[in-house]
Amino acid sequence: MSYTFDTLIERRQTDSIKWRHYDPDVLPMWVADMDFRSPEPVIQALRDRVEHGVFGYADESAELRQVLVERLADRYHWQVKPDDILLMPGVVNGFNQACHALGSPGDDVLVQTPVYGPILKGPDYAGLNRVESSLVRKENGWYGIDFEAFETAITPETRLFILCNPHNPVGRVFTPEELSRMGEICLRHGVTLCSDEIHCDLVFNGHPHTPIATLSPELARQTITLMAPSKTYNIAGLDCSFAVIQDAELRQRFSQAGKGLVKGVNLLGMTAALAAYRGGQDWLDELLVYLQANRDFLVDFVKNNLPGITMSVPEGTYLAWLDCQALELDQTPSDFFMARARVAMNDGKWFGPGGEGFVRLNFGCPRSQLAEALERMARALKAR
Repeated sequence: MSYTFDTLIERRQTDSIKWRHYDPDVLPMWVADMDFRSPEPVIQALRDRVEHGVFGYADESAELRQVLVERLADRYHWQVKPDDILLMPGVVNGFNQACHALGSPGDDVLVQTPVYGPILKGPDYAGLNRVESSLVRKENGWYGIDFEAFETAITPETRLFILCNPHNPVGRVFTPEELSRMGEICLRHGVTLCSDEIHCDLVFNGHPHTPIATLSPELARQTITLMAPSKTYNIAGLDCSFAVIQDAELRQRFSQAGKGLVKGVNLLGMTAALAAYRGGQDWLDELLVYLQANRDFLVDFVKNNLPGITMSVPEGTYLAWLDCQALELDQTPSDFFMARARVAMNDGKWFGPGGEGFVRLNFGCPRSQLAEALERMARALKAR
């Protein structure tokens, strides 16, 4: 079937944190969920399951695991076994669980900044030290990796590196060469990798996603890969994700750390995930075309209508990282655009060092909504 992504859907009366956190006159362009209706096969599967009327405890779905095995083989030529897959309620649970599994108080966890805020908090919650290696921003706004600085940041106490790829918020999809160099450094220092790959399906032309665990058997044995259907199919509220851990000992340590704390996936989450992976590809193909057009519209608008703001072209995700430093505001850019434009975006400081003077904008919405937000921002800049 053909899908339309231009329809504006009322969400304020649906307990949406994205739409209810701010006053009704604020246009929310912040939390990373999309304003699109989920694929029809997902909606139908949930409807059918609800009609059954009994919602007891869910058993772990062998069917979903097998679908995931086939999907990873088809998309990435990645051969995993059903037992390598652990179902869990969220990727954030996953990297927090990895911190608890692999570190003891006083140990270090390496992260690359700026990065998704909850990744920064994971080491703190486990009583570990966070060590930061900054991504390097080039003149054109594109972010790369200083591999020498990355290796220097690793200490004898470093137990874990949390990778974010595709990267939130800078929009990079790291190349196999970049991933191989980071992986080789981690292997040489005995550092386990936890790779947050939740946006792996949301990549644009010319930027295919490579799971870091697929690059060598050695990396596969030393990597916890976290993926989910939640961002891809806009079902984040159903709490379904999974970890791929191919080393039995590492898998056992990870599982043990969640005992009594992290529950399995709920019944409707499994129903939605299975339907999405089985019947959502046509929807996803059309979504990616629409998101890429939104991205291009945004890049062009920023260049021509938002003086003092720059951005690089996102290679993946539906998140834009806007550099507002040249505006020289007397308040944070997020506060400025909230007060003057009534547009809500994430404050760059939430993403750690390197985020000051930036905002993150979610362009996973109907184009008319994106256009309205950008026009509001343009008027605010002209009026200041």
